[in-house]
Amino acid sequence: MTISKAAVIALLRERGQHQRAEFVDRQLPERIDLARHGGLLATLHIDPAELTPTEPA
Repeated sequence: MTISKAAVIALLRERGQHQRAEFVDRQLPERIDLARHGGLLATLHIDPAELTPTEPA
């Protein structure tokens, strides 16, 4: 399953975590694969269930 990088960035900015949002923008692809990047999302305290999944590429 993948989620949109824009959704992650928006969530971080809503939380006032602008530096983390910039990091995600620089480091992750447009579609974030939860199997590959789930650990990073956990580190950022992001629950993928909060975000809308995107269609697989």
